Formats: sequence, C-alpha cells, structure tokens
Amino acid sequence: MSSTTHMRREVLEIPSAVDALLTGGQSAMTAAAAALAERDPAFMISVARGSSDHAATYFKYASELIAGVPVASVGPSVASIYGRRLKLAGSACIAVSQSGKSPDIVSMADMAGQEGALTFALTNHTESDLARVSEHTLDLHAGEELSVAATKTFVTSIVSAVWLLAEWQKDAALLAAIHALPEVLAKAAQTDWGALGEKLASAQSIYCLGRGPSFAISNEAALKFKETCQLHAESYSSAEVLHGPVSIVGAGFPVIALTAADQAEDSLLGVTEQIAAKGASVFVTSDRATTATRLPTARTAHPLTDPISLIVSFYAMVEQAARARGINPDEPRHLKKVTETV
Repeated sequence: MSSTTHMRREVLEIPSAVDALLTGGQSAMTAAAAALAERDPAFMISVARGSSDHAATYFKYASELIAGVPVASVGPSVASIYGRRLKLAGSACIAVSQSGKSPDIVSMADMAGQEGALTFALTNHTESDLARVSEHTLDLHAGEELSVAATKTFVTSIVSAVWLLAEWQKDAALLAAIHALPEVLAKAAQTDWGALGEKLASAQSIYCLGRGPSFAISNEAALKFKETCQLHAESYSSAEVLHGPVSIVGAGFPVIALTAADQAEDSLLGVTEQIAAKGASVFVTSDRATTATRLPTARTAHPLTDPISLIVSFYAMVEQAARARGINPDEPRHLKKVTETV
C-alpha cells in the first residue's frame, strides 16, 4: 500500500475543489436558481444511489428547513425496471450522480422531465447521459477522483445542493457561509479524530447517529465504514435508535454521534448520554457532551453548513482507520469506482 493513498490526497483536495466549484459554477447556479424560482414547485423529488443518495437526503432536509418545500426520494427502478410513470407536473427533480452514467438514474430523470418536472443534474461529468436528459446541469467541478471511495464528489454534491437552495431563496447568511467554506474545510481536514480511530482498530460494529441534515452525514459515515474499513456500521436518526436498535449495545460498543450546532443538538446529546450510560463508547461532535468523548470540530458560519465540515473530518479519520486495520481504502473488495444499475 502506498504511504499516501488516493483517498488521503483527495480528502486534502476538498477545500480547493469547493473553491473551484464556487468560482466556476456561479453562472450555471444562477440560471438554475432562477428557473427554480420561476417554477416555484410545491414539491420536489430526488433520484440517486449510494453516496449521492446521502447528498440527496441532505438536500431534502435543507429544502424543508430553508424553503418549506418537501422532497421525496424516488426509487429509480420505478422507471427502469417497472416502467411506471409518475405525476410530476409542476415539480422539480434533483438527480445526483458523480458519473452521470447509471442507466436507472438516467431513466428516472428522463421520465421526470417528460412528465413535467423541472430537471436538474448534479454531476462531475457534464457530457454524461444524465446531463443530456436534464434541463439544467450543475457541474461539481471536483476534478479527477481516483479512489473508489467518493469524497470530493460527495462534498461538492452537498455544497451544490445547498447553494442551489440558498440562491433560490436569496438567503444572504447561508450564501456567506457557503462562500467561506474552503477555509473552514481546510481546517476540518486537519482536525484530529484519532481517539475514535484508535477505538476502531479491533471493532466489529459501530452505530452512526445524526438528526436533521446531520442524519445524511451519518448515513454517509456508515457507508464509508463498510466501504473502506470492512466494518459493519448502521446509521440511525437519534430519534429512532432507542426504538429497538439500542438493545444490542453493550460495554465498549462504539457509537459516533454527528451533530451540527443547530436545534437538534440538545436532543441528540440527550440520546448519546443515555447510550453512554449503558456502557457504550460514545464519540460526539459537540463541546457540550458530558459523559461521551468530544470530537473536535471546525464549525462553519451556519448550522446548515456545519455537517459539511463534519464529513470532511470524518473522511480524514476513516482513511487512517482503514490503514490501521490493514486495508487499502482505495481498493475496497468487491467494489469499483462506477456502479451502473438498471
């Protein structure tokens, strides 16, 4: 294994990739936001899989919190496998795919446009089939990503998603926080989560918790644990974990709780304290934790952009954890960079 993995290099490139996005993506974003404002949809749908679907989950929460517009995740197989058509007149469709190649994502986005939805493609490949069938293409500007584990493209996807919403809603505070992200993310990439990494050296399972927009980040964290560390990980909303899953928590069971400095922080901390009291080894991204171990954070200027900083710090840690477990995070077994499903 190389002393420096592709994944490590790409995590460190995230701040410059976000800067490239904010610099090079303004004109396309302005046009997309204007189209969304003109449509003024009563609802939106998202189409994505894997890490891209976690970006879509983040978009869902952000839309509902910023614009008051609900977002539903639609299964791509509805169009590609089952051949069904949906009533989407007056809506908007957000399709997220770093490659823009998966036939089922392309099929659903194409059908959505035919059925009256205003369609947007968030992709790192503007010449892709997904871009071709979409009315508006938002280039992620992430550059080449060699590691199988997506990092730059996930972060630029969620930045694009929240930027689209902020431009649409003309939210000055959120726009300022978005444009300040490159500097904060550079700090986040260097934040030391080594205490958690050490705990994972011999772990077999872990719970990842979040709530609201941070739940999307929890989902991404659980996927990356599986993908890079061959570690069984499950993601739960902190509102759900006590409804059954907590039963398997025992002494030393690792839990990571990802929270932004938002209205959900108190609720999530309350749950982590209960789980820690059961003997779990709980790590939480809040300086207000009492019994759980505090993970340092690089806070942003807005609660909706805090989760973006958290996932960058997580990526830096999980790459190191994979290597400590003797696994090359660039070459996870059974996986390849682009997965195309029908």
